[in-house]
Amino acid sequence: MDTYSAGSRFLLITAAFVIVVAGMKAAAPILIPFLLSVFIAIISAPAMFFLTRKGLPMPVALLVVISTVIVLLTLVAILIGNSIEDFRQSLPLYQDRIQDQLQVIVGLLSKVGISISLAEIQTYFDPSLVMKLMANTLSGLGNVLTNGFLILLTVVFILTEASSFPAKLHQVLDRPDRSLQGFDHFLETVKHYMVIKTWVSLATGMIVWLILSLIGVDYPLLWGVMAFLLNYVPNIGSIIAAVPAILLALIQLGWGLAVGVAVLYIVINVVIGNVVEPRFMGKGLGLSTLVVFLSLIFWGWVLGPVGMLLSIPLTMTVKIAMDNNEETRWIAILLDSGNISKTENAEA
Repeated sequence: MDTYSAGSRFLLITAAFVIVVAGMKAAAPILIPFLLSVFIAIISAPAMFFLTRKGLPMPVALLVVISTVIVLLTLVAILIGNSIEDFRQSLPLYQDRIQDQLQVIVGLLSKVGISISLAEIQTYFDPSLVMKLMANTLSGLGNVLTNGFLILLTVVFILTEASSFPAKLHQVLDRPDRSLQGFDHFLETVKHYMVIKTWVSLATGMIVWLILSLIGVDYPLLWGVMAFLLNYVPNIGSIIAAVPAILLALIQLGWGLAVGVAVLYIVINVVIGNVVEPRFMGKGLGLSTLVVFLSLIFWGWVLGPVGMLLSIPLTMTVKIAMDNNEETRWIAILLDSGNISKTENAEA
């Protein structure tokens, strides 16, 4: 009987999961702006609460934060929009130059006795497709930002409710201190993760932008923004962000500087990913590489390009929620990178 009950429960949970995922995919046009609004609200809330603690009234603090967000997003949208359009127009030229570089490689291989055609290389690896995929991804993200007014309006409502929602819960619940302890810890952990990850990603993007500008690679701001966005995807994101910049450096500046750009990305991601980020992020906020890869595929399939960019914050939120419940903590342990668990076991 117990086995039957466990099996029925598993089937029920699986069916519910499938229904929820199907609903999310069907509601993606509505869900994507909402998720972006929540993401912006979470990273903006600490600034608003900081201003209120300094004595500013809540409406004034909210106005300052929203105005700053509007100015920043408008500047980024204008600069990135122009870069994306120019990049798309130059894409055929870049693709032709990549073909020329591949032809050179074929010639070098034939001199050392390796006979392979250009068509065979493109069967397994076609760099021009990488450039085209990046352009389509950026265009997809730009299309989502056309709902900017709806996103900002939702951010305003979320931030407005953020200050009064905990008080409402304390009035509704009989024992708020006990009932909200896990909920408050969950919210604080999510906020801590999002804010630290955003600052670290911003530093990564700015470093990439500055150095690529000095080297002379086209569209350095575009690749800096891509480094910022894809830094939310650990391990895999840094590789995806590096490929188009390295290819462009190869086309423009030759093999020497292209290798230099590759080394640059490696150094930035090793230092920030293994030194800076763990120092500020804290314990229990890592995901295994397999989970990162599967999250990228899953959320990309459900929500498109924006889902790929938000895949790790979404999965991280699920992991934190699982970790705050005794019955589901084992799922959070399976999602974890494993290094923290070993450290904690050693300390124990």
